[in-house]
This record gives sequence, C-alpha cells and structure tokens, in this order.
Amino acid sequence: MKILYPAIVKKQKPSGYLVQFPDISEAITQGETVEEALFNASEVLTLALDHRLGRDREIPLPSRPAGRAHWVAPDAKTQAAILVRLSRGDRSVADLARVLGTSWPAVARLEDPRHSPTLRNLERTAAALGQKLIVSFEPTPGVRPSVDQRPASRRG
Repeated sequence: MKILYPAIVKKQKPSGYLVQFPDISEAITQGETVEEALFNASEVLTLALDHRLGRDREIPLPSRPAGRAHWVAPDAKTQAAILVRLSRGDRSVADLARVLGTSWPAVARLEDPRHSPTLRNLERTAAALGQKLIVSFEPTPGVRPSVDQRPASRRG
C-alpha cells in the first residue's frame, strides 16, 4: 500500500498557489510556484499526520477525488508508522509484541513517527502481519537530482 494523499492545488490572486487535502482538512499550505506549493504540501501533510498519530486519532485512507489532483506523500517515518497501524488493524499492540517476541513499548515505537525503525524491524513486522515490505525511490515533483543520473560511461 502506498501512502499518497490527493492534494488539490488552486491558483490564487494576485499570485501563488493554495494546496488543500480533502482527506486531511487541517493540512493547508501555499507556495509561490506549483513546485514550492507541493514541496510545502508534503511537509504540512507530514505534520498533520504526525499530530493525528501522536493523539491516536483516525488516519483516513487516501480517497480518489473527482477531477485532477496531485498525489503527495508524507515523510518515510510517517509512512512507516501509518503502514504499521493500518496493517495491524484490530490487533492490539500487545498481541503484535507477543508475535514478534518483543516488548509492548518496542512495537508502540513502530507507530510513532518520531522514531526511526530499522528495515529489519519493519520486515519482521510486515511478515508478522502477513505483509511484505517493499522499498522504492520515487521522483519528487519539482526537485532535480543532485547526482548525475547518466551512466558513468556517458559522462564527460
């Protein structure tokens, strides 16, 4: 499951762009360009989801909005915390801790975006929940790579 939320970008007068998330009403931001607005959107989405996770509030699944939307992801730690929480479903943290052979606080940290779980812990957790961890690099809209992506044989 990818954690990508639809963002609606609207041109503002006299300049700039407003970004809102239909699924996360408190996540609103803006930018002078579309690229800046989408960069800010990722940060505000992360903050809003972190706030919800920290207060044990509902994390809605991303909707499929009618019309055109940009898809925005929160940071990786927040995505990991959401994936663990959603995959756990109705199971208690204590039950998952027993299956993993670890403590309740160790499992609770997996759902806290202020902590950085290891890939090994995420793989073990995914397997215990009948899932498979998949890691990928995705392009960031409006951000140019800082490393030359051409094969070494084609560089100057």
